[in-house]
Amino acid sequence: MLAKFTGWGLLALIRLLTGAQARWWGCPPKAEQRIYFANHQSHLDLVMIWAALPEELRSITRPIAARDYWANTPFKRWITTEVFHAIYVERGGGAPVVPPAPPEPPAVERIDPSFDDAPQPLAAAEPEPAGAQIEIPLPQPAAEPSPLAPPGSAEALAPLQPLIEALQSGDSIIIFPEGTRGHTGEPQKFKSGLFTLAQMFPEVVLVPAWIDNVQRVMPKGEVVPVPILCSVTFGAPIRLEEGEERRPFLDRAREAVVALRNV
Repeated sequence: MLAKFTGWGLLALIRLLTGAQARWWGCPPKAEQRIYFANHQSHLDLVMIWAALPEELRSITRPIAARDYWANTPFKRWITTEVFHAIYVERGGGAPVVPPAPPEPPAVERIDPSFDDAPQPLAAAEPEPAGAQIEIPLPQPAAEPSPLAPPGSAEALAPLQPLIEALQSGDSIIIFPEGTRGHTGEPQKFKSGLFTLAQMFPEVVLVPAWIDNVQRVMPKGEVVPVPILCSVTFGAPIRLEEGEERRPFLDRAREAVVALRNV
């Protein structure tokens, strides 16, 4: 009950500060399983898009939240879990990094000694025969890195596991495919998570969204919000076409979000 009253109060505050206008330009609000994917410029993005949804959709839609920010105090952890029903993700998670190529095998350096300037050996030492070669091994290379985790493996899917579980349970989710907040006004390249989820859940509707002005309410690095009118525009759904490659799909998804900026 406390969470419900807090949600109502928070919703009223957000709408007072931002207006939280929702514009359903490309699709109507509908109680079907969806992945909403949007631009990301502020910690308030998840709050803004959550507040823009009608009540019947808020109850079935879970935004993602960066654990290091939204779970770093008991109050924020309670808000995100009990009010937003957020899905915690680790920032910086994603596809494994391709390991560097292994170093070339070590060469053996051969040195032809010269006795012109060498010190005289001790009386007990046998002199090296002229023309002899001395082999000096070079330092051994570091151990070869582990190979890249194959796509679709448990290791590769680990960062997406909380989202996969939410979709498997029938929830809709809100994600920010850039992975981190931008500050140029132009969305960064989308990371591969959206593509993977579209592959795994082809029946889930993919809805682009553009969040406008929220970066001016709470810019990156600020902690005190400033009242200003904001809006969320929801566009026409897209889908992963048969045989479509990862980067072309992600670029097309990004373009669908950017196109809503001027609607």
